[in-house]
Amino acid sequence: MESAIGRVAPLDAVLFDIDGTMCISDPFHHRAFSELLLKLGYNDGVPITPEFGMTHMAGRSNEQIGSFLFPDWEQEKLDAFFAEKEALFARYAGEGLREIAGLTRLCRWADERGLKRAAVTNAPRANAELMISILGLSDFFQLIVTGEDCERSKPFPDPYLKALALLGASPDHTVVFEDSTIGVQAGVAAGMPVVAIADESREAKLLAVGAALVIRDYQDPKLWAALDKLDTTAQAADANGVVQKSS
Repeated sequence: MESAIGRVAPLDAVLFDIDGTMCISDPFHHRAFSELLLKLGYNDGVPITPEFGMTHMAGRSNEQIGSFLFPDWEQEKLDAFFAEKEALFARYAGEGLREIAGLTRLCRWADERGLKRAAVTNAPRANAELMISILGLSDFFQLIVTGEDCERSKPFPDPYLKALALLGASPDHTVVFEDSTIGVQAGVAAGMPVVAIADESREAKLLAVGAALVIRDYQDPKLWAALDKLDTTAQAADANGVVQKSS
């Protein structure tokens, strides 16, 4: 029986979202947004909740968030708001950003197999580079693609398609790691199986939008069972003299 991601064998590339997928960043985003929105009197001065953030902000670009929060604001005012928000986020993230459990092990696994890899995010580039640097993965990723680099950001497939093109990888041999509904939608629309990071309360929602597998973190036995099957398939192909891929 094929595993949830078995159709990509032999695996050639891995694509990672960043926020919530590689690292626990939502508390720092929430803190920054909360402070600024309270100062502005947003929602009649009632603080936004983490659930509000997950529903309306998680995985979205600043352009998308700005359109939701302040549909009548001019671009110059939005730019100033997000510049201040990102500065706050950078400060808070620097104080305590940490990886999703098991990420280092998974990155080592990918590196040992010579897989192509990219980070694909709706976050601003400076924000993305900061998080990757804090995680110690600046040398791991061959490239970073942001929503700003594309005509359309997630949930459209454009960022993932751009990453595939730049890496010279096929969607038939690539796995995406995501955590948000719009991220899963983007990966699926780009033709790849998506492994989603989520707790039990969000699992059904991510499966409903197309996630091939939902795991709690990168230590999840379900993930390693699927990866072991990919390894077994690759080894069997090698033993039978099948040419798997070109670099």
